Amino acid sequence: MYNNLSSTFAALGEPTRFAIVERLLREGEQSAGDLHNIADLSPPAISRHLRILRQAGVVDQRIDAQRRLYSVHPGTLKAISAWTMSYRDFWEGSLDRLAMALDKENSNK
Repeated sequence: MYNNLSSTFAALGEPTRFAIVERLLREGEQSAGDLHNIADLSPPAISRHLRILRQAGVVDQRIDAQRRLYSVHPGTLKAISAWTMSYRDFWEGSLDRLAMALDKENSNK
């Protein structure tokens, strides 16, 4: 399940690609041309970002006549969510311990 998460996070670590994915999540399937205003990039640059996202399994491409339409791959989102949730107890416990330590420190002043 988590096999490709390193490439997924690497792809999402670049701000333009992250913005592309956010737009697709918010607005649904779009063509590369629809995504041109995310950043001041040329169409070939947007295409390169989309190719990297496809190769990492983050987005899917569907061909409709002359257009290529992109959407977020649901399985990748599920894998990110599952990985994040697997560490939820750890982080919640750590934050609770930090809050108790801060409270103790403040009460000693």
